[in-house]
Amino acid sequence: MKRWKVTLGMLVPLALGGQTMAAEPPVTTVTTIGMIADVASEVGGECADVSAIMGPGVDPHLYQASARDVATLQQAEQIFYSGYSLEGQLGEVLSRFAEITPTVAVAPSSIDTASLITVQDVYGIDPHLWMDVSLWSRIIPTLVDAFVEARPDCEADIRANAEAYNSQLEALHGWIEASIATIPEEQRILVTAHDAFNYYGRAYDIEVAGIQGISTETETGVADIRRMTQVVIERDVPAVFIESTINPRTVQAVIDAAREKGHAVEIGGQLYSDAMGEAGTAGGTYIGMLHANTRHIVEALGGELAPLPAPLEAWAERWEVPAS
Repeated sequence: MKRWKVTLGMLVPLALGGQTMAAEPPVTTVTTIGMIADVASEVGGECADVSAIMGPGVDPHLYQASARDVATLQQAEQIFYSGYSLEGQLGEVLSRFAEITPTVAVAPSSIDTASLITVQDVYGIDPHLWMDVSLWSRIIPTLVDAFVEARPDCEADIRANAEAYNSQLEALHGWIEASIATIPEEQRILVTAHDAFNYYGRAYDIEVAGIQGISTETETGVADIRRMTQVVIERDVPAVFIESTINPRTVQAVIDAAREKGHAVEIGGQLYSDAMGEAGTAGGTYIGMLHANTRHIVEALGGELAPLPAPLEAWAERWEVPAS
């Protein structure tokens, strides 16, 4: 008589009704801004399916949720947003979703109040924390906790991803610091369309001056143009910068007013402020966003870019970015 050898591997599928246990799908994660989405994608890896509601060129201060956004949020297993009123009117929608879906304001959850910049307007807190890489990297543990809770079987991979990405951000922070330091001190002033760069200025030792305030909801007046024109002339500023999410007319008005008074000033390039670049490009990553900004600022103001550190070499190769 023929004997059959029964193994444990044969018993498991039998116990499950003839079906093997499938791995869980990636956790569906929706974020408001790309600066959260890209970090979350790096941390979550294959265990997370991350998308952002606001794409390139979108101003979060003025953003209003569409029917498609609501449908996207309804499908999410978890939602991440920045907080500190950055998302404006979308905040009410997020508050409602928080009652039914795990919803995290990553900035207030991750960054201590002592590190915040307070402002004298309706915001109270400057919400543009991603401009300081050392601050924005602090959202990583918050993302790790949320992903691990949603997909505990992925914990080892998620923590490994977080450690590797954090090393890249530490290197980026040091590279920006070294590059900005090469700008002659008398020219180390960053003039932009609105006050989105205060954290950048504090972290990397460059004076910043915005024509508008923290929020783009405020209107720029003639007095603002005159004030900034005077700054540009008195400081002999060689270049000012436009932003990807803001109409360049106010910056152009300052340039025209300065030229009328005999001071030549140029546009030093377009900076990413409240949104990253196009998906599938270097500028469409958080690292690329800060790298591009720093390159424009340093080159336009008379500095020299530092060589990229080793932890960023793989990123640079992937996106075909020169090492220096």
